[in-house]
Amino acid sequence: MSKNSQRSSIPTSHTLWSPSDTVKDAAESLGISNLNEEAAKNLAMDIEYRIHEILDQASKFMRHGKRRTLHTSDIDRALKVLNLEPLYGYDVSRPLVFKEALVGAGQNLYYVDDDEVDFEKLINEPLPKVPRFSTFTAHWLAIEGVQPAIPQNPSPNDIKNILPINRGSMENMFSLINDEVKEDTNEEFTSTGPSVSSNVSNQKQGLEVKPLVKHVLSRELQLYFDKIVEVLLNQEETKEAEFLRNSALQSVRADPGLHQLVPYFIQFISETITKNLKNISLLSTMLELIYSLLMNESLFLEPYVHAIIPCILTLLLAKKIGNVDDELQKQQQLALRELSASLLERVIEDFGSSYSTLKPRITRTLLRAFVSVNNTTPGTQYGALLGLRGLGSEVIRIVVLGNVINWSSTFLEKLQEEDQVFLIDTLIETLRVLTKEGKLVKDMKTENGIDNDRLKQRVGDLIADRIIACDDAQDIYWGIFFGEV
Repeated sequence: MSKNSQRSSIPTSHTLWSPSDTVKDAAESLGISNLNEEAAKNLAMDIEYRIHEILDQASKFMRHGKRRTLHTSDIDRALKVLNLEPLYGYDVSRPLVFKEALVGAGQNLYYVDDDEVDFEKLINEPLPKVPRFSTFTAHWLAIEGVQPAIPQNPSPNDIKNILPINRGSMENMFSLINDEVKEDTNEEFTSTGPSVSSNVSNQKQGLEVKPLVKHVLSRELQLYFDKIVEVLLNQEETKEAEFLRNSALQSVRADPGLHQLVPYFIQFISETITKNLKNISLLSTMLELIYSLLMNESLFLEPYVHAIIPCILTLLLAKKIGNVDDELQKQQQLALRELSASLLERVIEDFGSSYSTLKPRITRTLLRAFVSVNNTTPGTQYGALLGLRGLGSEVIRIVVLGNVINWSSTFLEKLQEEDQVFLIDTLIETLRVLTKEGKLVKDMKTENGIDNDRLKQRVGDLIADRIIACDDAQDIYWGIFFGEV
């Protein structure tokens, strides 16, 4: 066999892209009748390489998709990766059906059977609706375990259709009703007449029982809450009781899974403070519990700030706490107000940025307590001054200095000497917050003297005399008149 015959027997392609058939047929369809044999071979080899490259990329997408069947989407992704023009109008909603047709003698042509479309019918059909743009919206699935009543969440009717064992709390409600029935049942009457329990059970079938709470606490959280409350309400002056209280407060301060108990703790604090204003020891424990809740970094307390603030302000501005005639309890109630003021400052510092109206509302409350001279007590005035002191120098300059002369003439002068000295010292301690600014002014002044008449006109005679007697009188003086000529 000659070399030419061996060379002609070697196939020029191992795919369907044969130079003699496919390439020449495509060339003739484009109007190229006399295509060179060598050019046809080169085109077939290039087309074969391109198809292999596309199939190789598509098979990678197939393997990454954990599939063994090659999809048309794999081909589209391969074309995008190779920066080739994608296929347009390729319908993958139904499988392709290939049909066979005879072309000439012994030649088979395979084609896709497409549906014939009547253009006149297509033109006369109404236009489809314009598709909506894709939009996104956010909503609360649940807030602290309670689902808000919005269209995105299940409706109450849907929740009622859920089995009680899956919904929770319904079995507890039925058990409560059964206990009430047992207590109200008259055994003598049931022996001679119809049973009360049977009547009530018949009535319960038509009743709709609503749960007391919108979320159900686990048994462990209920036991934890009951134990904490029991320990905190125990005010025995023993080492064991004190150790248990400290341990309970430390647990509340550090436990990360108490978010469901937060509303119960706040309700417990509010009710205990309201009913035990004479028990200073228990009130101090409640403030320590508030502090423990604030120190727990795992709790989200922002929704409960407006419930915590009244508890703190009650102890800060209460007219009477404990027994005022007892000197020891008098000192204890002053310490209680100081602790309340520090907690109030902490709440404003932590949540003032989240609630823009929090600080102004508290300022107005403290201002009303400060300027209200009718039916007030030195303890309330002391708490108001402590609260205003924690709000900063700007509030002191506007609120305290703006009303101190009226406060001195209408309230302070009517008190006993002991109460006068006590409140004046508290006011001076509040004005010392301004000494940082006063030192800047004093260093700039050539004359460091104090204008007594000017000071008395601003704060009154009693307060002015007390300020002049202080060692840092000049710093306080220039702090009061900071920014004035």
